[in-house]
Amino acid sequence: MTPSHSLQRLSAQPMTRENFQPYGQFITPSTDSKPYGNDDAQLDLSNGTPRFYIMRLQQRGRTFHTITRHQRCTQCLGSLEGKDWLIAVSPPSESNRPDLEQMKAFRIPGNGFIKLARGTWHAGPYFDHEAVDFYNLELSDTNEIDYFTHNFREIEGLTFEIL
Repeated sequence: MTPSHSLQRLSAQPMTRENFQPYGQFITPSTDSKPYGNDDAQLDLSNGTPRFYIMRLQQRGRTFHTITRHQRCTQCLGSLEGKDWLIAVSPPSESNRPDLEQMKAFRIPGNGFIKLARGTWHAGPYFDHEAVDFYNLELSDTNEIDYFTHNFREIEGLTFEIL
């Protein structure tokens, strides 16, 4: 870090439905015969064509200086092969800046997935593994027209590390 940049550390919290609620939903396994309910992912993919794909990420580490949001849809992310992973989030806001006071990091266990609410700021997935495959549900054009990124390093002189 140069003198004009500082490193802030975020401790990854264990994931629960309750502590992730300001950012979206944490979804865990349920029985096949369970009727649809509030514990199921409450999706909003109505603004385009849904895209469900597997993305392979390699050597992500735990540091970041950008955070992104998608305002046209919800997004679901989960790892394959039961691998735990990390994400930093800040709740949806009207501002073009994430709320640093409400930014948190979470450790997502490999047997669940997250649904990010529309507009939730997110940095990640991050992990210590060599590579992790993730399934991703969003819109087919999310990465082209609904991808707003805030650069902490350029604007606030900040870089973050998830512990």
